[in-house]
Formats: sequence, C-alpha cells, structure tokens
Amino acid sequence: MSFAVKENKTLNEKYYFKKHKSGLSVYVFPKKHSNTFALIGTKYGSIDTTFKTDRDSDFLTIPDGVAHFLEHKLFEDEHGNDAFQRYAKYGGNANAFTSFVRTAYLFSCTNNFEDNLEVLLDFVTHPFFSEESIKKEQGIIGEEIRMYQDNPGWRVFFNMLGAMYVNNTVRKDIAGTVESISQITPDILYKTYNTFYNLNNMALCVCGDVTAEQVESVCDKALEPSEEITIERIFPEEPERINQERVTLELEVAQPIFNIGIKDVPVSSPEESIKRAAVYEILLQLLFGKSSDFYNRHYESGLINNKFAVSFDHDRNFAHIEISGSCDNPDDVKKAVCEEIALRKNVFFTKEEFDRAKRVVYANNIYNFDSTEVIATGFLSFVFSGNDMLEYPSIVSSVSYEESKERLMSSFDINKCVISIVFPKKTQ
Repeated sequence: MSFAVKENKTLNEKYYFKKHKSGLSVYVFPKKHSNTFALIGTKYGSIDTTFKTDRDSDFLTIPDGVAHFLEHKLFEDEHGNDAFQRYAKYGGNANAFTSFVRTAYLFSCTNNFEDNLEVLLDFVTHPFFSEESIKKEQGIIGEEIRMYQDNPGWRVFFNMLGAMYVNNTVRKDIAGTVESISQITPDILYKTYNTFYNLNNMALCVCGDVTAEQVESVCDKALEPSEEITIERIFPEEPERINQERVTLELEVAQPIFNIGIKDVPVSSPEESIKRAAVYEILLQLLFGKSSDFYNRHYESGLINNKFAVSFDHDRNFAHIEISGSCDNPDDVKKAVCEEIALRKNVFFTKEEFDRAKRVVYANNIYNFDSTEVIATGFLSFVFSGNDMLEYPSIVSSVSYEESKERLMSSFDINKCVISIVFPKKTQ
C-alpha cells in the first residue's frame, strides 16, 4: 500500500501516512529545514498501571514508575552498549521522555538521517532486561527520585495534582518511588514491554527534509511484523470533588512558587478533546493571557511577574487548568484568579475581545509549523488522542463566541480550585 497524503491548502502544509506492514503507524511531514527530527512513541505512560490484553485472562497491576524505568532500560542492549554511543557515530542528538500517557524516543540530525533512524528503530524494538542490569538501574533511578524530592518545580506541580485528584494515578510521580521501583523484575518489564511496545500501539513521526520513501525503506529494513492485540486499561474511580484546597512545602527557593489547579471533567471522545482544547486555549488567553486585563492589572501592581503562565492539560481520564508562577503572595493570586473567573461569568468579554484572542491563538498555532521538533512531538500527541494536527487551526477558527461563553459558565468551577505553594525555607 502506498502512502496516503493529507494536505491543508490554507496552511500550505501536508504529511504522508502509512500503516507499515509491521503494524507501526508512520507519519512523514516534509519540511525544507536543515534539521530533521524523528520520534517514535507508544501509547503508554505512568498512569497505565492496571491492564490486560485480549490474550490475558486477568488484569495485571504493576508498580508505579515502570513506564519511566522501561524508557531508561531500552537504551542499553544485552552487551551493555548504550544507544547514545551508536547515535554519536552518525551525529544524532538523542533523547527520550515519559509522560502520564505516552513514552517517546527521539533524535534530531543534520546528516545521516537513515542511519540515525535505523538506530532508533533497532534499540526500541530489541529489549534486554536482566536481574543485574535492573538492580543497577534501580540505584540510578532511585538517586534521580531522591533528587526530584528537592526540586521545587517538580514538587509544587505534583502537590497540585495530589490536591486536585483523590484516586487518579495522574497524582503519582512519573518516576515512581524508591520503594515501588524496587519491586520491578525482568518478568514485569517484559510483560509490560510486550503489551505496550507492540508496534500496533505505536507511531513514528518524522519531520524534515526527507521523503516518505526514505522512511519506509528504513522501516522495511529494521522492523518485523507485530501481531495486533487489544489493550484494556483500568483506572481508579475518581470523584468530582477535589482532595484538598491548599498544600504547602518549604524548600530552597528565593521566592514562593505556586501552581493553581482547577479540576475539570475528562473528555469523552476525540472530537470533544480537540474542540475543548481549542475553546480553553481561547478562554485562557482572554482570562489570563499576556494581553489580558487581568495580567496587565496584576503585573503593574506587582502581584504577578513574567513567570506567570497558564495552560489546559487533558488526556484519557483527567482534565485540569494549571496556572503557575512565583510571587510573594501566592494565596492572593489564587483569590484574584477566582474573582476574575466569577466576574467574567457575570460579565463576559466583548465580541471584539473574543475575536482578538482567537486571532492570537490561531497565529500561535500557525507558528508551531515552523519547527520540526514542535511538529513531530505535537503530531504524536494529536495522533494518540485520535485527532489531526493539520485540522487544529481550523477547529480554533470554528470556535464561536456563544460556545466559549457557555463553556466558561459550565466549567471553570472555582469550588474545584486548589493551590500548591513552595515557600522559602525559614532561616534558623
């Protein structure tokens, strides 16, 4: 089967898609840039701790932190060789990441694209886990976990999630705990790998000055067919209420830092996911964007500074607004945020203000197509949520004034607003 082509003539952008004979979904986004970026990801992240396939009789619950542990372990082969050394031969700059819902392996290069892609596909599809190598990695990741316990940005974020969510596994540290990773065995890693690293559960996104045929040629060489399986996941039942309104901690920071979270209802379909993302992006631009009345008023008063940021995060079984920053009086920021939401529910923005915010959001999303890295990583997120990155700008354009107003009224519940603060340690 040849590649299918998806084109957006308004954006003057297109990509090629093919379900490779191995089962891997392959996306190639041609860009006449000097830098090529490739990323292979699996629809498996830290929240996926209870699962089964259609071949299993029972669900398996694994320790927290396995997804992140697997990401680390795949870089090492049975001879102790490191994939980074293989990339170095071809000038590839490699990395990987684990999130709540996906794990991805990536590289960028200016030359030797096929060689670098072969390294990527080879090590991701050839796992090796032994008792000895796992014990060594438990020590390394254990140190990483302890280090993050002293990381203010990490702690303030996960404390916010813990305040919002009662049972949802999104409240747990992606790396797990020293205790949870001590329970990891080769059997657990192989079972998890064989479930989630099935190529039918994965996607490859390539963006740069390459052709679809080049990518297919390397896939043909490096990949064996995978038998398609169905994966079932179970998540804990999550009440609508928040867990606690305020959580604080003292660490080595010069000024208090904060994360404000507003818990939302998870989306129920790919269509709702992409639409809600667009509506929320516009609403957050209106409410708290750099050109908003709120931002300018409180920036001038000194309540907030240029570290103030806002976003909407959602996936399979969670959704929330996050507002972060640093200031002397974080509780006053939360109060101001809730007051602004209450005010705008009573007196919504004008049509002119709405149109201006929508243009800003649209322009920001068009700008994303200038970066091979942003395209590849963003594309993977859209693919795994069942959507298409090329369609998102038109979804933004289609958002109406009325539906934005209605969404603000029905969501943005200030009774589900929490704050996490890291204060400077008190001097003795």
